[in-house]
Formats: sequence, C-alpha cells, structure tokens
Amino acid sequence: MRPSALVMTEPTALSRGYAAVVPMYDEESNAERCVRAVSAAVAATNPPGVVIVVDDGSRDRTREILRRLIVEHPALIVVEHDGNRGYGTALVTGAREAHRRGLGYVLFLDADLTTDPKYIADFVEKMRGDYDVIKATRYSLGGGMKGVPPHRVLISRAGNALARLLFRLPIADCTNGFRAVKTDILVRLPLREKGFAVIMEELYYLLAFAKTYAEVPYLLTSRGEGQGVSRFVYRPKVFFQYLKYAVLSLVGPPVLDTQTIQETR
Repeated sequence: MRPSALVMTEPTALSRGYAAVVPMYDEESNAERCVRAVSAAVAATNPPGVVIVVDDGSRDRTREILRRLIVEHPALIVVEHDGNRGYGTALVTGAREAHRRGLGYVLFLDADLTTDPKYIADFVEKMRGDYDVIKATRYSLGGGMKGVPPHRVLISRAGNALARLLFRLPIADCTNGFRAVKTDILVRLPLREKGFAVIMEELYYLLAFAKTYAEVPYLLTSRGEGQGVSRFVYRPKVFFQYLKYAVLSLVGPPVLDTQTIQETR
C-alpha cells in the first residue's frame, strides 16, 4: 500500500494568537467589569487571547483600577498614554502593542461592553477562515440594536446604506467599531484620525491591502445606568468626517508605500 501524501497547509494569522484591544478614557465605572468580562471571554476561546487595554490619559481612577487588575489577570496588558490623545490614537497604540508581541489578529471592543464579549468566540471562529477583515454587523445576518433611541437608529441605518454604496464592500455595517483585522495589515495603515472617524479611515485604507471580508451578527446595546454617556455625537461635522472616506473610495484604493503606522500623533 502506498503511503498517503503529506498535505502541507499554510499557517493562518490565528495560529499566532490574537489580542482584544480596549481603549479606555475615564472609565472607572466600567473598567473592572470590562476587564473581567473580556478576560473571561478570551480565556474561553481556542486559542485563548490576550487583553490589551490602552488607558488614554484617564483623569479618574481608571489607571489605578487597571494596575490592580494586572495582578489578577495574567493575560491583561495595560499600555498608558501620558495624556488624552483620542480614541483613534488609542486604537493605533493597541495595534502596535499586538504587533510587537507577534499576534495575528487585533479585535477592537468598547469599554462600556455595548460590544458584548460573548461575541468574541464568533470572531475567533471567523479568524479560522483567515479573513483579512471581520466586522460585526447590526444590519444583516440576525444582528440588531436594543435600547438605542429611534432617531439614532434611523441616522445610523441611512449613513451605513450610503457608505455601503460608496465603498462597494461585502459588509453591511461600515461604521461599526466592533471588528477584527489582521495585525500585519493593520499596522501598515497610515491612520491619522483621533476620533471615531478612524473607523471609516481604516476601512478606506484597507481597500489597498485587504482582500477578504467576513461578518459577525451581533446585538448592540445602549450604555446602562451608571455607565456614563456615549462620547459619540451626531453633528454635521461628524457626518462629513465619516463619509469623506467613503467618497474618496470612489476614486479607487489609496496608493501607499508605507510599511508601518506613521508616527503622526
């Protein structure tokens, strides 16, 4: 009997592990609950992940709480900014730290847990398919929103419909910040936005590098009592900051020669 042929397979990005990155700024009411929930979720996956929390210059007790939790959670990594540099910069810092540690994927979550850690397992399952970009979706495949004011739902749906039309990507929820990206791709993007518009800026630059996309349906919830208020505001300037990247995509993918995230902060 002839021996069976040995099948060689290329290692996937997931084989190098993944990091759940959580930016925090003045989140003392959420910090401990968030770390415990995300740490438990990443520990339950195969392979287990690590948690990278970026403290973006908090002025309350957030940093104190995080330093205490490091002792309890071996998979917790805390990176501290010396001042408030913005949401976008915190994401870049988390991506750099994941890249420095050789991890294959970066998965972004929010500190208020409106992006429920229970969906981390679904993201990891998609990572097994070695997709370049994995986006959570509220608008297809069984996703939805709970406790979100109707006017915000309407604005979000309209904005995403327009973004989908302009980007021409196989994802239904372009503005969603709950997503995973291969680290080697992410650190090549010259991201400069300091606020939430970094989500759309990222999607624009991904046009030059990402080839495959996948979605994870999830239910977005609003912040609960005692969790503070959302820092996202619905203003004309915000809409312009978001949609300008979708409009730019009509010209085609950006032409880049950068190999790492630029030091633009």
